[in-house]
Amino acid sequence: MTDSAISNSQPDLLPEGLEDRLPREAAAATRVMRAVHQVMHGHGYDRVLPPMVEFDETLGARMAGIRSRRMLILRGDHTPQIGRIAASRLAAAARPLRLCYAGQVMLIKGDGLDPAREKLQCGAEVIGSDSVAAASEIVAMAIEALTAAGATGVSVDFTLPDLVDILAAQALPLPADAIEGVRRELDTKDAGGLVDAGGAAYVPLLYATGDFDSAIERLAQFDSHGVLAGRIAALREIAARLGGRARLTLDPSERHGFEYQSWFGFTVYAQGVRGILGRGGTYRIAGPNGGGEAATGFSLFPDALIDLLADAEPVEDRVFLPLGHDGDAAARLRGDGWRTVAALTEADSAVALGCSHVLTGAGLATV
Repeated sequence: MTDSAISNSQPDLLPEGLEDRLPREAAAATRVMRAVHQVMHGHGYDRVLPPMVEFDETLGARMAGIRSRRMLILRGDHTPQIGRIAASRLAAAARPLRLCYAGQVMLIKGDGLDPAREKLQCGAEVIGSDSVAAASEIVAMAIEALTAAGATGVSVDFTLPDLVDILAAQALPLPADAIEGVRRELDTKDAGGLVDAGGAAYVPLLYATGDFDSAIERLAQFDSHGVLAGRIAALREIAARLGGRARLTLDPSERHGFEYQSWFGFTVYAQGVRGILGRGGTYRIAGPNGGGEAATGFSLFPDALIDLLADAEPVEDRVFLPLGHDGDAAARLRGDGWRTVAALTEADSAVALGCSHVLTGAGLATV
């Protein structure tokens, strides 16, 4: 069936992976995004509003590890846009530069578990630092933001995105053409495939996973050459600085979703929420002649949390304003935080319009 035939036979059909959010879901989304932004704002992060459409070449030039093509694109991620802003319009601003954002992103297609192609994304970036202090601040703020938004049972999974590069260059050498295969088999957690790919020495990494305290000990035991000592110490310090705010786990070889992260990455989950709620870590904003800046940040995708919270979204009281009502009294009610719904015809009623109260000459009356 052609697109025109579909539009004629089903005029209300939306493109695959897109959906409306009706009043209750939209109210939950607004509340979640407001709570997240208030946390970021409270920690000194200034919000920026990049455009929905940019030149792909412009964004690709600003993010190390992202290949660009000459085309106009809908954004699929705010992070490259923050990199562009930091490296151009705010190049002279004091560092570390703290920026935050919120808005829609568009994906070419969803995946098997999540077919959505339009997503809410909100997050924060510290430009000019990828230190342990910056990483600790970013992880702690992601946890705080999700908790403020209504998430419970938050857990954070740490990873070391450049782990294979570090080991292959020093302690456990690999041929250049074997590195990608070893990364892939570590990602899939396939011990047999890892051996076949030439990474037999990397198999113990598959078992340095799970609860943070025990997994970091297994990783330290694996690092007999000491090449990971600095990163292990950094992970321990980040965990200590979080002070039990969330359950912590470790999967040091996890690579999928961290392709442009550098030494540290993390994934955020919450109880009852399907899938990943967010990711973050350290990365580098590309610059001319091999320059650029280190950065640390996180991106949250709260749609699944919004879906979970929407059913419990409270129904707000509303005041019905009959024809000929006192406009000044109605304005005072709105000033006090009430929502008002004005009658447009004699046929309108408080019950039909879902109002809990009516404005009368004597004041408010309950429906």
